[in-house]
Amino acid sequence: MKAIIQRVTKASVTIEGNKVADIKNGLLILLGIIDTDTKEDIDWLSKKITNLRIFNDENQVMNKSLIDINGDAIVVSQFTLHASTKKGNRPSYIKAAKPDVAIPLYEQFIKQIEIDLGKKVQTGEFGADMKVDLLNDGPVTIIIDTKDKV
Repeated sequence: MKAIIQRVTKASVTIEGNKVADIKNGLLILLGIIDTDTKEDIDWLSKKITNLRIFNDENQVMNKSLIDINGDAIVVSQFTLHASTKKGNRPSYIKAAKPDVAIPLYEQFIKQIEIDLGKKVQTGEFGADMKVDLLNDGPVTIIIDTKDKV
């Protein structure tokens, strides 16, 4: 499971002209899933994201977590995070999990991050053509891969 997290002052997701998610201070989480991802990956990644100290404290030092600031989050499925660009100019997405595997894991991740954060998390729509708008704060952008956790 791979995530790109971006600290934002605002972010939204629009599908077919309808805004389906809209937050202020918090995280935009782009989530890519592969066939070998498990509940263990979900639990680890959710805890890592919600506790990562990437928000400024009173001294403008990144020392607070999403939980500490009572921030919001949007989770967007993004199979392209697992693109292979080794050959040619057309990326291959063979590593990305197919919907029958990815959708249940995506939904489990959303439930887990809501538990860890203690509040509802907004989302895009799996498989939809989404327009994601954000104002990255910092900019702070971090890539986390559960396969690199050891």
